[in-house]
Amino acid sequence: MSSHGSPSSARKLSQLLVNLIIRWNRWNPRIGPALDITEWHPAKRSRYDALMQTPLDVTPESLHACLIRQRRAAEACVLPSAALRRAWLKGLELLLLKHGAELAAAIDNDFGGRPIAETELLELFPSLSIVRHAQRHVSRWMKPERRATSWWYWLGHNQVRYQPLGVVGVIVPWNYPIFLGIGPIASAFAAGNRVLVKFSEFTPTLGEVFAKRVTEHFSPEVLGVVNGGVEVAQTFAKLPFDHLVFTGSTAVGKQVMLAAAQNLTPLTLELGGKSPALITPGFDLTVAARRIAWGKLVNAGQTCVAPDYVLLPRGQEIAFAQALRAAATHAYRDASSRDYTSIVHDRARARLQALLNDAEAHGARLEPLLPPGSQGGGRMVPYAVLNTNDAMRLMQEEIFGPILPLVPYDTLPQAVTYIRSRDKPLALYLFDHNRTRCDELLDATHSGGVTLNDCVLHLAQDDLPFGGIGPSGMGHYHGRDGFLRLSHARAVHRRGAINGLPLFHPPYGKRFATWILERLMLRRS
Repeated sequence: MSSHGSPSSARKLSQLLVNLIIRWNRWNPRIGPALDITEWHPAKRSRYDALMQTPLDVTPESLHACLIRQRRAAEACVLPSAALRRAWLKGLELLLLKHGAELAAAIDNDFGGRPIAETELLELFPSLSIVRHAQRHVSRWMKPERRATSWWYWLGHNQVRYQPLGVVGVIVPWNYPIFLGIGPIASAFAAGNRVLVKFSEFTPTLGEVFAKRVTEHFSPEVLGVVNGGVEVAQTFAKLPFDHLVFTGSTAVGKQVMLAAAQNLTPLTLELGGKSPALITPGFDLTVAARRIAWGKLVNAGQTCVAPDYVLLPRGQEIAFAQALRAAATHAYRDASSRDYTSIVHDRARARLQALLNDAEAHGARLEPLLPPGSQGGGRMVPYAVLNTNDAMRLMQEEIFGPILPLVPYDTLPQAVTYIRSRDKPLALYLFDHNRTRCDELLDATHSGGVTLNDCVLHLAQDDLPFGGIGPSGMGHYHGRDGFLRLSHARAVHRRGAINGLPLFHPPYGKRFATWILERLMLRRS
């Protein structure tokens, strides 16, 4: 990872503010002051490098044994109390507060360069927010809900009681391993489930550190961590969980769904797709460029809800590319900035370069958004792509990197048709101050979630569901929606003291057929 000397005062202040935001709510004096990352990072990185070489003894038998252990614990405590669930959630909170700096440094090591402040802001802070939100509301979520009773069953009583499913499996992706791991774990805990987690083979350091630190706060009957390669992931997906949560690509999601089908395991799939950003006529291009540049370049575009392409009025492509370049340069200066994240591995970099080469071969104009600098640590120069067409691979595949195609349109209906002609995306970004037109555009399109006049922010809202639609996923978690997804809604009817059911018993005579069935129940004249 390249360095440019001591961090600026602004960077120091930014890191201080992030740290204070993370710790201000419910700060526990037993934890002590925040770890000083600069004391040991990257000087002590060698001990994490050694973890990457540690052989993993994970077999189908050992995985199944982990599942059986958790299932027996779940059967011994069918309905964990609100206090116990809050204790589990508090354990997650303490884990993040006490070991957050260590986890962030592990991610930096796995990426070969990812800003600590970025991990704290985009992973630790929202993860803590999700956990604390669940702690505050889990008692209310658990309460049985009274439902209406038909007058045919007068004096009866209906309710829905929410029960844990049992054991939930979570397969975590590499791009935001803390946030996309803690989110479903928190939902599962709020619903009273035990959890077994599989981390990505592309973040081995983080996986090993997380597995080690989890044992300080949880017994393996409550939360277990599994690490390993593709073979381990395939075996994990085949386990007979009561529910399986997978976050990753659509292609791998299909494989997970096929594996889970062997046990009829219900799934929540958080996938991806090509999330569009639509700029309507008259919206300030400089403002839109600044917000889209942040949403695209944070984590170097390796974000499932990053804007994948931009639809904008024809003739504004060059001006918008220049505004993107200004915004990117202000944020990062050049592509070697330590505030700019590396591409996670060589295969991903090769794929992104192949997308650029293919686009050029089909007549695209590539506009670099940052000067290269030294590009240490696997960083990649971001590009805006002009003169796009649908024959290009980058207009067919989810990009998942710092490449942003610009697609001009002549009329808004044309832009809407363009969005609707493609798979339903995980996210949609509309830049428009006209609320009536925004409502019309929302009614005319589909997506997993939406942020109006910015990017990504809907994902950070604790009380909004996070999930896709169609090829971008199925099911939701976060907040009460996650509680509901990972609970069984059990229907309960209590018969009233007075009940007309005997009138419906055989033998069925003419009076029953004529008066009760025909005229009252079926309401035939």
